[in-house]
Parts: sequence; C-alpha cells; structure tokens
Amino acid sequence: MNKTLAITLMVIGGLVLSALLFGAGLIVGRTNLGSVGSASTGMMRQGYTNQGYSMMGNGYNMMGGPAAVNSKPLTVTQATQAVEGYLKNLNNSDLELKEIMIFNNNAYARITEKSTGIGAMELLVDPVSLNVIPEYGPNMMWNLKYGGMGASNGMMSGRNGMMGGLNANTESASSTMTVTSEEALTLAQTYLDKEYPGYKTATDADPFYGYYTIDITKDGNVTGMLSVNGFNGQVFLHTWHGTFIEMSE
Repeated sequence: MNKTLAITLMVIGGLVLSALLFGAGLIVGRTNLGSVGSASTGMMRQGYTNQGYSMMGNGYNMMGGPAAVNSKPLTVTQATQAVEGYLKNLNNSDLELKEIMIFNNNAYARITEKSTGIGAMELLVDPVSLNVIPEYGPNMMWNLKYGGMGASNGMMSGRNGMMGGLNANTESASSTMTVTSEEALTLAQTYLDKEYPGYKTATDADPFYGYYTIDITKDGNVTGMLSVNGFNGQVFLHTWHGTFIEMSE
C-alpha cells in the first residue's frame, strides 16, 4: 500500500467515525430533550416555569442548580438551629420561628410576628451549606412588609433589605387583604382540581402581609405548598422544595 492510499483511507475512516459519533450524539440529545420536555409539563401548567421544576422538585436544589449528589436532607434540629441563628442576626425580638418543614431539597421555615401572629417571612435552608435565605416567589414579590423586590426596605434592596439586615416596610404594610382566608382556600382548591386532580389544600391558609401560603396534600399526606395573592387571588405553586419528609411546629 503506497503512502497516498494509506492517507486517503485514514481520512475516510476519520470521517466515518465522526459521522457515527455525531449520529449518536443526536440520538442521546433527542432522548434527553424528550425526558426534560415530559418533566416540564404537568405540575407547571399554570405559567410559572421556575426553571422547569415539577411539584416534587426532583434533582434540583434551592438555588436552581443540580442537587448535591447523595446530599442528606436536614434534620429538624439542624434546620431550627440555622433559622434561629438567622433570626438572631436580624435583631428583631418580635419575630419567632413558627414552623419547620423538611424536604429533600431544602428546609422551609415560617416566621411570624409574636405581637400579631401574622406571617412575617418564609425562609429556606440549604441542606449542604446550612445557609438561610429568604424564600423566593411570593415571599419576595407579594410580601408587603418584609419583602418586595426593589422596594426601599425590601428583601433585595441592598443595605436596608433582608440581604443586609432587617428594616421592615412598616409604613405601607397592612394585614388587611381583600381576599379572605376562606376565599384563598377555595381559589387554591379550584386551581388544584383543574390542574392536578387528587391534590387537596390543607384546612388552614397561613396569612402573610399580602398573601396566604397553603399546604398541599394527597391522600392525607403533605406534598408541597402554594401561595394565593391576598388582593387578586393569583395562585403561585412552590416548585423548589422536593419531596416532603417531616414537619415540626
């Protein structure tokens, strides 16, 4: 075999191998896209994509990336200690931890005002770092007293916000909402009946400044939660928690 023929055969072989690898890549890509497409439907049909999570939130952590491999869910004790440390740094004696819910992606904490019993804020605890952050979604967008993206005293507003120290938006805050707790439960159940038959709301709607948060159950077991705007009745499904494990009040 002469040198020119050998080089020609090597080039042809390289082209064939490249074609085979490219074809395999297309097949794998289509398979992955198909699975992602099916996962992003169902629980997210109300219009809040939240990066494609389902209600169970499988495979994603609270910051929007892949969950840590083999990361263990927090215990109630770990989550409680982390949240209490966070509240201590806020230096507001009127705030207290009312409820901890453990999910496989994070821990959820409901904080209330001692003086009013009204929900002040919702927090998340990362299971790996134990970092505590204000929950995104309604807690930031609809919270008239302790939230508000861009508000002068809101969670995300810089040195006066929840990211840099507590400065409640007391002047504009009001606990009065045009949507009652009973109406919020009805709106939430109507939404679930339409989108996810078989899921039910809890019997109570926890009031915050501007919205309600309601647990979702199926066959008597907690599966997640959603929030209802206290003025326009908009429903927002929390999609970042994952599978429910336990609760402590």
